[in-house]
Amino acid sequence: MVVQSSISEREVEAFLGLFDGNVEAATKALQAHAAANRPFKNPPQPTGPVLVRLADVKKTYKVGRQIIGALDGVSLEIHEGEFVALTGASGSGKSTLLQLIGGLDKPTSGLVEVDGHDLKKMRDGKLSQFRNRTIGFVFQFFYLQPFLKVGTNLEVPGMFARTRRRERQQQVETLAKAVGLSDRIQHLPRELSGGQIQRAAVARALLNKPKLLLADEPTGNLDSMNGVAIIDLFETIRREFGTTIIVVTHDPAIAARADREIRLKDGVLV
Repeated sequence: MVVQSSISEREVEAFLGLFDGNVEAATKALQAHAAANRPFKNPPQPTGPVLVRLADVKKTYKVGRQIIGALDGVSLEIHEGEFVALTGASGSGKSTLLQLIGGLDKPTSGLVEVDGHDLKKMRDGKLSQFRNRTIGFVFQFFYLQPFLKVGTNLEVPGMFARTRRRERQQQVETLAKAVGLSDRIQHLPRELSGGQIQRAAVARALLNKPKLLLADEPTGNLDSMNGVAIIDLFETIRREFGTTIIVVTHDPAIAARADREIRLKDGVLV
């Protein structure tokens, strides 16, 4: 059993004993242990301009008479071309932060700026146009239309953007090749594997050539092999298209491959 961590041989033996010699279960436990105790990696200094900027961002929700705090004064900058992982326990504020960056929600107070635009000041119509043009979304649940062929599913964002049909189709061909689905664009989603469906969801998110790709637990419903393939794909997209990528994840393997890890705990950066 190989686990990249500072765990001693005695600790390995202890974990195996706890799990009655079940190597797979013990390996998962060791990986979780290593993730909880690993130091921050020293990221390379970003050289591109700032694409995402948050300043003292707070977000609260009212549930009945109770005020629930989701984020409490978050400030950060993410540069063009970065691959960033947002990590933390459930309820730490990761998904809320991603939704604010994506303009799917607005902060209670503070600044959320993407590509020079203050999202809080944008009206709904302008914000929708901005999202469609600048930001791509990939979620844990893939949301492909089951009655549309894969190629048509990929075209949908371009339809909303009123892109010419020929241009949409050319972009679909380019993206399908990039994600390894050139031979699947005439298939229905039910004819694809889980990994292929997720790759289609990534391609669809890239149709309008967004500067920023946001992914919320994109490997959560995939086995480890397909999960690795998706992260490989993200790195390819960043390299070939220059896309900035922000991923919310619980997976330490994904966080380890990002340029930078941003950890949250109880709504604040740690």
